Amino acid sequence: MGKFCFWLLKLFGWKIDSTTPQNVKQAVVVMGPHTSNWDFVIGKMAFAHYKVNAKFLIKKELFKPPMGWILKAMGGIPVDRKKNNNITDQAVKYFQEHETCYLVFTPEGTRSYSPNWKKGFYYIAQNANVPIYIAYIDYKRKIGGFHSLFEPTGNSDADIRYIKSVLSQFQGRFPENGIRKEEIEQPVPQKQENP
Repeated sequence: MGKFCFWLLKLFGWKIDSTTPQNVKQAVVVMGPHTSNWDFVIGKMAFAHYKVNAKFLIKKELFKPPMGWILKAMGGIPVDRKKNNNITDQAVKYFQEHETCYLVFTPEGTRSYSPNWKKGFYYIAQNANVPIYIAYIDYKRKIGGFHSLFEPTGNSDADIRYIKSVLSQFQGRFPENGIRKEEIEQPVPQKQENP
């Protein structure tokens, strides 16, 4: 399946970043910039190439057959937003119950421009004691994949600015909806190699 996805992406002129998620069994994956529904399709094919079984949190109401079967096959995890325990707790529990888990988030929360990222991904990583993998998609150069591994410091605002600074290097399908320079208060760091 991975080779087929790689061939399909190549057919449409896309490349996959050579950085691979080695020696990391669990991580929160932050993907951006998120400006199009195509991000999900291209991302799923890239994850298949990496042989990473990516998971996504989706409200449980959408898991009725036959749609539910499709969502589960694509890595969807049903979460109950009405339950007393919040989504962060449900995600942390999922990490505790699964030795290998890559949970993917698009913290912009919308395909439209949004400078205020949802911080749930950050608290999940912190509470589950797992690193954050920064993953990107760049429509300008037609390349995407894993960029670098990041360990949360506990300062959510500074850490999110750092993640934004990394992802601001890349261009979404609709650039006007991507991360803007004024959101970032520090220079863009260079790509880091896997540990």
